[in-house]
Amino acid sequence: MPKLPVLSGKEIMKALSKAGFEVSRQRGSHVVMTKVAGEGKLVAVVPMHKEVDPGTLLAILAQANLTREQFLELI
Repeated sequence: MPKLPVLSGKEIMKALSKAGFEVSRQRGSHVVMTKVAGEGKLVAVVPMHKEVDPGTLLAILAQANLTREQFLELI
């Protein structure tokens, strides 16, 4: 399993945009990104920090329904 790099919130948003997510709204330092998928909607919350912790990045990937490999291809 490949190791995840340390990324900023802006870099994560850029990768999620490539996966079809769009910025829905922002409150403070957190951006909510959404994507219509099938019959439902995926929602990923990205903190706009200089460095996002690896555990937080894994939670974002789970929200976005992406694997590590899929995400690394988007970076």
